[in-house]
Amino acid sequence: TDHQDASNNIIILKNGSKGYEDSKPVIIQGHLDMVCEKEKDCTIDFEKDGLDLAIDGDYIYAKGTTLGGDDGIAVAMALAILDDDTLEPPPIEAVFTVDEEIGLLGAVGLDCSVLKGKRMINMDSEAEGSLWISCAGGLSAVSHIPVARVDAEGEKLQIKVCGLMGGHSGSEIDKKRANANVVMGRFLYGLKREADYEIISMTGGQKDNAITREAVCDILVSKEEMDAVKAYASKVE
Repeated sequence: TDHQDASNNIIILKNGSKGYEDSKPVIIQGHLDMVCEKEKDCTIDFEKDGLDLAIDGDYIYAKGTTLGGDDGIAVAMALAILDDDTLEPPPIEAVFTVDEEIGLLGAVGLDCSVLKGKRMINMDSEAEGSLWISCAGGLSAVSHIPVARVDAEGEKLQIKVCGLMGGHSGSEIDKKRANANVVMGRFLYGLKREADYEIISMTGGQKDNAITREAVCDILVSKEEMDAVKAYASKVE
């Protein structure tokens, strides 16, 4: 039996196997959405297109984009359990929530009225053979930094930090991967000791739960400072 609530969450109910019809149900849960990050030259439109998948040995990956292994594997496992008539499970209540990556919004809006289970296995992990018992919290912050806007003249230079590995802020945060925004901040801080400049604009990152892979900053420098800026950039690189 299938159910879809107002938040677009989906619940699929399956009766228990022979001999387990009256057993207590087990809820298995995963989320449907993913962090939609892609490389700059990738033409995939996440609103309309599927992923360009490829296989390398035992690994499935997506060309030019994130894969959504978290939490596509939970969806795949749940569907496999529902589809496999050789298993002998109790009643299964498979819950697929939406909008996990942007704030657990599907879980918050889940209509639980059709659920009878008191035990739930949350499969929000891409690691087979591991059982998660808790998770870290998340914090979103909006900071307003006062700036003094000035009129200035000079040569416009663009500084770009790119080619970093990135990753999920949950899964790869312990791997000491560089964050392009942090690298850019360190670069600009160090540059102040080498040359005078004004910042025109600065941007970096696409998602708040992905480690930033690229950052771009436009600065204004005098002709006399150009060589010093380029020399410092080469040194840092």
